[in-house]
This record gives sequence, structure tokens and C-alpha cells, in this order.
Amino acid sequence: MNEVRIDKWMWATRIFKTRTIAVEACKKGRVMINNVNVKPSRMIKKNDVLQVRKPPVVYSFRVLELTDKRMGAKLVENFLKNVTTPDQLQILELQKIEGFVNRARGTGRPTKKDRRDLEEFVDPEFSDGFDFDFDFEE
Repeated sequence: MNEVRIDKWMWATRIFKTRTIAVEACKKGRVMINNVNVKPSRMIKKNDVLQVRKPPVVYSFRVLELTDKRMGAKLVENFLKNVTTPDQLQILELQKIEGFVNRARGTGRPTKKDRRDLEEFVDPEFSDGFDFDFDFEE
């Protein structure tokens, strides 16, 4: 196999959940090779680097192997290499933190996942044993 359609490859390597979503992303201009928007029928080869814009981050992937068959998540690392720049990953981390700080009013209570993420962010090991219980005696 020398070439594969980009929409099939992105679906097979689990970048997108369905092939339809991969096609839509290509049509909306969110998938690029060498900073050029591509159509879903574009054929890719080994060592191509593609950028996928999933706001607010632009992910970059290098094609290591070609496939058009969907695989298990553990096998994906044999077919692509994530070469996303650190500044883009930092944007993603900041977005997670901002979700806790700027919670929209009226969105309801935080979910259990939100609580766990917040507890992971505010780790007790950073408190240095400081007791936050203040006794105000007068």
C-alpha cells in the first residue's frame, strides 16, 4: 500500500471518531498538509506531516505507516507520531485550567469528572502542610 485517502487514514488511526466527521473536517478546511487545505480524497504517503485544527489547538501528526482499516487504540502509535508543538499543548492545558476558573454562571453543578480534575489540579502536596483552618479568637 503506497497511498491512502486522508479521510480513511484519520478515521483508521482514531484522530476522528467517524469517517463522516473526518470528511467534514477536510471540507471545512481544518486539515492541512504543508499549510495547504486538503480535500477528503487527497492521497497521503509515509512521512507526510498533517495538521488538524481542533479548536483551540492545531495538532500535527507524522504518518509512519499507511492503513485504511480501523485499529485498536494501542496500535495507533505504530502508524502515527504526534509532533504537535509544545506551545499548542500548553494552550490545551491552559484551556483545562480556565474551565475551572471561569465557570459560566447558570451551568449547574460541576460533574464528578470536573471535581476529580479540579482535585488533581489543586494537589494537596503543594500546600506544604499549611493548615487552612483559621481560628479567629478575640
